[in-house]
Amino acid sequence: MNPIARRALHSCKVPKDLSTVTQRDTTGENPEAVGIDTRTVDNIWKSVEALYRTGVHPGIQISVRHRGEQILHRAIGHASGNGPHEPAGTPKIAMTTDTPICYFSASKAVTALLMHMLVEQGLVNLMDPVSYYCPEFAQNGKRTITVHQILSHRGGIPSIPKDTPIEVLWDQEEIWRLLCESRAVAVDGAKVAYHAITGGYVLQRVLEKVTGDTIENYLDKHIRQPMGMKWFTYGIEAENLHELATNYATGPTPRFPVSWIVNRALGGDISTVEQVTNNPLFQEAVIPAGNLCGTAEEMGRFFQMMLNGGAWNGKRICNEITVRRAIQQFGSLQIDRTMMMPMRFSAGMMLGGNPVGLWGQRSRYAFGHVGLINKLCWADAARDISVSLLNTGFPIVGHHIPALGKFVYTIARQFPLRPESERPVVAF
Repeated sequence: MNPIARRALHSCKVPKDLSTVTQRDTTGENPEAVGIDTRTVDNIWKSVEALYRTGVHPGIQISVRHRGEQILHRAIGHASGNGPHEPAGTPKIAMTTDTPICYFSASKAVTALLMHMLVEQGLVNLMDPVSYYCPEFAQNGKRTITVHQILSHRGGIPSIPKDTPIEVLWDQEEIWRLLCESRAVAVDGAKVAYHAITGGYVLQRVLEKVTGDTIENYLDKHIRQPMGMKWFTYGIEAENLHELATNYATGPTPRFPVSWIVNRALGGDISTVEQVTNNPLFQEAVIPAGNLCGTAEEMGRFFQMMLNGGAWNGKRICNEITVRRAIQQFGSLQIDRTMMMPMRFSAGMMLGGNPVGLWGQRSRYAFGHVGLINKLCWADAARDISVSLLNTGFPIVGHHIPALGKFVYTIARQFPLRPESERPVVAF
């Protein structure tokens, strides 16, 4: 891509020889263990390289598991130093498979499972009103909004109040006060409107009320430590901030009506989102709907555990019925009133569909979550795969879309639907 086009498209420099910016975890890739040939792996990797060549993602990580075995685990590009507007001579830090990246909204899948685990432990009933656990939430007509409605994006509080200062996002008490004082746009749960960031704070407050502990400690005790994660925390400790990948606003600047949708969903334009997400105050905060940090392999491990019916390496993380409840469809396919696109949700997950859905063709048994539009983390029980594609750019619309779609299409095509008798137990 010539310099003029690169500037116009807000994209990074891409070397001709991609091997110079590629890192492969050779010991972590074992396709032969599950009968996958090198052609399948190569086809998937070529689709990742094609996405990288668009220049909208300075760094990418990929982890793919099939039948529980990781068959692809690689990184390409840079964790920092190769953004579209960074001056010449900026030190470049290579992206590796161990580099922590913010999952953004893919965090919601993990936070949601924590809530379902509370049900398993007898601490919460999702059909109870939030106000049963947190009476102050009942203000301004929100008395009947249930925990389940919040999880399934039907809680009627899709966004924080207008003109709320950005720094409120990491002020736990102030954001809770604003949410309690807000008036819901609807309370009957009939309409889907994606809760980009608000729902996480509500779920956090309920969890901390019933457990008497912080959400980060609960995550650490019930998922992170039992599953042997290195990262997988809400935010990053100050001493580790230098290891966190930098986020970049890339691609053509969104124009109306796309810019309106972005502001409606995220509470600011894309440049503001870039500034906020690279702010150490955001990076160190606990934002359950949007700042869990970790690697592609760790998120892939999480979804593999769900495919396993709640088990990981002989350890019981949660019961099988807990996973089933977390991925069970709630309501029909509807136009989401925040994102203005058809969506199918469970109480916490974005679901696939037939003949085509978010997770590719014939993805009726797939579940997962998108992070800031470009990060794709999901599992498909009918194909027995878990996939985690992380990246550091967040283009909204642009020339990368065909490559991103081709990646999802390639995954679905490389793994045919398995006979029902050979699918994981959570396929239903």
